Amino acid sequence: MKTLAHSVIVLFAFLLSCGKPNANEPATSTAPAIDAVADVPAPAHGAKRILFRNVRIFDGTSTTLSAPSQVLIVGNSIAQISTEPIESDSAMVIEGGGRTLMPGLIDAHTHIMFCSVPQMAILTGDIGYTNLAAGKAATEMLLRGFTSIRDLGGPTFGLKQAIDQGILPGPRIWPSGAFISQSGGHGDFRLPNDIPARPGDFTFSERVGAAAIADDPDKVRLRSREQLMLGASQLKLMAGGGVSSNYDPLDVTQYSVPELRAAVEAAENWGTYVTVHAYTPRAVRQSIEAGVKCIDHGQLLDDATAKLMADKGIWWSLQPFTDDGHSAFAEGSPNRIKQLTMFSGTDQAYALAKKYKIRTAWGTDILFSAAEVAKQNQQLTKMLRWYAPAEVLRMATAGNADLLALSGPRSPYVGKLGVVQVGALADLLLVEGDPLAQFELLADPAHNFMVIMKDGRVYKNTLP
Repeated sequence: MKTLAHSVIVLFAFLLSCGKPNANEPATSTAPAIDAVADVPAPAHGAKRILFRNVRIFDGTSTTLSAPSQVLIVGNSIAQISTEPIESDSAMVIEGGGRTLMPGLIDAHTHIMFCSVPQMAILTGDIGYTNLAAGKAATEMLLRGFTSIRDLGGPTFGLKQAIDQGILPGPRIWPSGAFISQSGGHGDFRLPNDIPARPGDFTFSERVGAAAIADDPDKVRLRSREQLMLGASQLKLMAGGGVSSNYDPLDVTQYSVPELRAAVEAAENWGTYVTVHAYTPRAVRQSIEAGVKCIDHGQLLDDATAKLMADKGIWWSLQPFTDDGHSAFAEGSPNRIKQLTMFSGTDQAYALAKKYKIRTAWGTDILFSAAEVAKQNQQLTKMLRWYAPAEVLRMATAGNADLLALSGPRSPYVGKLGVVQVGALADLLLVEGDPLAQFELLADPAHNFMVIMKDGRVYKNTLP
């Protein structure tokens, strides 16, 4: 599957690149010029040093902007920050004009393979189509200012490889690979006529690496090791009922402690961790008992379970799910009823996270809609319902970067992210205005993100 995904992405990039070559591209480079992708200027391959002049810095942790400063990028990292002029005759200069320089945004819960394509197309269509759609979605995500994502389920390994090799632009990806699910669980997308499963047979979602069905500790251990073998930076298991799955009520608990522990042990042996999809106290409590380090969702948690998470130092990856947008599910349908039940717990979940000072990550978990994933930035500004602007910005930069670091040696990228500090990786946004004072600026990246840089390369620059 990895080879197929890679081949399709290579073909996609080749077709896009059949235009005028990038004059600045070194002759030895094998990456096609990405200026053929609409609205994406070619990265500044020849610029080894880039100097931002007269910028005010949100460093990822502070509650205020810095004094007017200069920031020197050398290669792919930040080499110098100073309020005094930095002399660098060889640098490409970006005049900030008092704008805000901040870290690139990080989305801690994405499904880049599935975010922009309808569910039935994913379940029944050609995987090549899904790969091409995901490549487009990745480029658009980078141009919304998201320079890193934690992907929690889907055959993303080939797409990640293509992005890392410069075949097409996109964010850094921390992939989970196939989400691991019990039969009838949140990751089981088999059709009823696929049951009973034939021994040794795999259905479409399993064959393409979207899901892995495992029903005892040994099978969970096997499927976990397979994802780690393919390059997973963390594992994702389904520990409770879900909205988009058709067989499981929202309140059900999935997997047993020994089954969850098998995945935890496999991950720990590789120096990384397990996160779980779970909404209810029982699902979360048994996940913690098994050694899980992160809970994704948790909208239906109670006070005692939230306190347990705080006491154990568990990460809570929450999403601002509220009933204020388009739903993929028909009114009155079982999935829509589950969705509304889940929505009803969001305010209480954020209140508990704040009450117990739980380490909280921000993510979107948008699925099956190109129109909805295009509103990714609005999901960030929605966080003002529960947090101050500086708290939200920290969560989507330095805070989420701390969660990414939980992958330890399995992190696919070397270097510090989520901050504007000397030595950190140069994933940066130059914002028109002050997002701490006018947080709504972040909702319109097309007009307000003047420069987008990832790994020291400029992917967007709309300054004069």
